[in-house]
Amino acid sequence: MRSNTLLIATAALLAASPAVAHITLEGKQAAVGSYYKAVFAVPHGCAGSATIKIRVQIPEGVIGVKPMPKPGWILDTVTGKYAAQYDYHGAKLAEGVKEVAWSGGKLSDQNYDEFVMQTYLADTLKPNTTLYFPVVQECEQGVSRWIDVPAEGQGGGHDHGSKTPAPGVKLLPKS
Repeated sequence: MRSNTLLIATAALLAASPAVAHITLEGKQAAVGSYYKAVFAVPHGCAGSATIKIRVQIPEGVIGVKPMPKPGWILDTVTGKYAAQYDYHGAKLAEGVKEVAWSGGKLSDQNYDEFVMQTYLADTLKPNTTLYFPVVQECEQGVSRWIDVPAEGQGGGHDHGSKTPAPGVKLLPKS
């Protein structure tokens, strides 16, 4: 009887643990005015359901976005105008990728995977701040929205006390 109680308690703990784990960026910091390989780690599905789509919103000041194709997944991008014009290797960019989505695959809740894109962090971004990439994780049953961004001057750390934090990268001064 005692082993059944322990088994039930362990199962309950494991079922609750996905609320603690969330989508994160592998690289926790990067310098403004440099390339940044954004690796989004997906540690679980939605309450036991398999992940079938990941959508990443590209924040202003992140340009030259080139997402990595993923075997078995369809890669889509949404482009649009930037709020400002950026210098990118001597060219002026006024528009580019605003959202990246991988869909059509199936990532079981018991597995972990990564979704990757190469980016350039404009030198106009503010050093010593955190830049957030809101992510929507769609599953066979349910959706997890990792979109919480702290108000300016609040927060600290990558999860900033939220249950659904957007993944963030700390911006360092230009090297």
